[in-house]
Amino acid sequence: MTQDEMKRHAAWAALQFISKDSIVGVGTGSTVNHFIDALASIKDSIRGAVSSSEQSTAKLKQLGIAVLELNDISELSIYVDGADEINGQKQMIKGGGAALTREKIVAAVAKTFVCIVDSSKQVAVLGRFPLPIEVIPMASSYVSRQLVKLGARPVLRQGVITDNGNQIIDAHGLHITDALALEQQLNNIVGVVTNGLFARRPADIVLVGSGNGTQIIK
Repeated sequence: MTQDEMKRHAAWAALQFISKDSIVGVGTGSTVNHFIDALASIKDSIRGAVSSSEQSTAKLKQLGIAVLELNDISELSIYVDGADEINGQKQMIKGGGAALTREKIVAAVAKTFVCIVDSSKQVAVLGRFPLPIEVIPMASSYVSRQLVKLGARPVLRQGVITDNGNQIIDAHGLHITDALALEQQLNNIVGVVTNGLFARRPADIVLVGSGNGTQIIK
């Protein structure tokens, strides 16, 4: 089974957690693209979706799924998104697609966060995947200097502007044993909008696609 097929299996497995007449939070990325395809198959039984990126919004609308504004709803029962890495505590690194801030906002609102990944995303310790950090453009040099002090090798992601008009710095070389503490420490750096550690709001359910099918971790 190819990696893309494993992603697809995990994505379609998420449909079992979608309730009738619900509003579904939708993330961003290649695995989520499979989930949006799956969601289209039940679009007549849901009220619509809240999207975390312009990319996902375009695909949802293309498939005839109503896209609602997060500010216009009072509650969100479920959020489905992928991850660049995920550990045994269901903590994640996200932001490879540069949508981390909106993803973090939607995840914070949702009652249940379902993470869909293929088995290659599972790690014992976070940090092999460079940690994305969204920064206000005028602060990128300052933030980079602070990251060096933390032992990281910061690299400005060239040619990338987020949906919020900001830049992404990828922090390489981190060995993240306390994701909760580092998430807060990075967010306290002036000029940082947010970082791609999802430790304060980890996943509630993880669906892992593999050659042996899809594993459900609760």
